[in-house]
Amino acid sequence: MAMKMLTMSRNSGFENECKEIHDSWGRLSQLVRALVTRTRLERQQIRETYKALYGEDLVNRLQKEAEMSSSNNRNEAFVVSPKLCAALSMFMLEPHERDAVVARRLFNKVIRPTTRLLWRFSWVENPAKSSSPNKHIKQDTEGSWTKILPILSLPIHTKREGSYISGVIEEAVVLEILSKRSIPQMKLTISSYKHIYGHDYTKSLKKGNSGEFENALKRLVKCIHNPPNYYAKTLHGSMKGTTTDKGGLLRLLVSRAEVEMDEIRKAYKNKYGIELRDAICESIPSGDYRDFLVALATK
Repeated sequence: MAMKMLTMSRNSGFENECKEIHDSWGRLSQLVRALVTRTRLERQQIRETYKALYGEDLVNRLQKEAEMSSSNNRNEAFVVSPKLCAALSMFMLEPHERDAVVARRLFNKVIRPTTRLLWRFSWVENPAKSSSPNKHIKQDTEGSWTKILPILSLPIHTKREGSYISGVIEEAVVLEILSKRSIPQMKLTISSYKHIYGHDYTKSLKKGNSGEFENALKRLVKCIHNPPNYYAKTLHGSMKGTTTDKGGLLRLLVSRAEVEMDEIRKAYKNKYGIELRDAICESIPSGDYRDFLVALATK
């Protein structure tokens, strides 16, 4: 019924949608698929309309709902999944807002810094809207990642020609290139390398003795060169529990649902012989949260 209501009012503003959301917090799960079908612009308009009508930010309300549902002070008959509320709040955020929230959460956790590369691209593509994580990176990472991540976090317009970073000469050359080139330029550089030398750049890295720097660079190159394949592998690792990045599944599905999900689905099927939606159903217990993830994966 909720789906029908939202669909019927699509062309007549978003007041009905907001009223439905406001009046059914204890039954929020019924609105999941309707919200998933919305475009980014429509979600933004719903959020703005809700605030105008009720004086409260919809994302903040979702986050509060998640906290209330997690407590023991609420009647179970009216509790919705806290994971679902948290997921919906992330989905309702603008991309640059989401990147900032995810970055902050990751920096507050003890996880390998390589997982933070997943949201780096939005900073580069939206320098005007995104806050630089540079100071947090410098405080939060050690070793080779203190050299790589600050450079990756710089908006393209701030990357300077002729910069040089001290250290091992091979690392300095790579870091200098990263400081000057955009993602499309880096992708073309990686492709040109294979054309010239007959093998992937990552194969050359295996011959080196750079340790952590080498491993970090390999992950970065794979992500730049073939994002769908990289994301498919990351999703698989998150579902199978072979990675310490437990939030990778939701974060990737939310952030890539409207970008390259078709390509990610194809890459996942080719790599693992199973549809992404089926893999999610096998890995996540049935319920509204799983339905939300499946909807994102098939968006």
